[in-house]
Amino acid sequence: MLAECGEIVTLKKKHPCGSTRFEVVRTGADYKLRCCGCGSTVILDHDTLKKRLRGKEERSIGEKERS
Repeated sequence: MLAECGEIVTLKKKHPCGSTRFEVVRTGADYKLRCCGCGSTVILDHDTLKKRLRGKEERSIGEKERS
């Protein structure tokens, strides 16, 4: 799996608001991402996310325990 729910991912392509950071809201056949800049949502399929993914941010220990 590329990313799990609750993770913050950085994409190569900027959102129109200028942010490249997105929170993974839902996984499955498609990935639903929420922009950390403006809060709008984007749905990407697995292959598109794989191409655009630049990196993932580490979650803190407290966040891992809650999920």
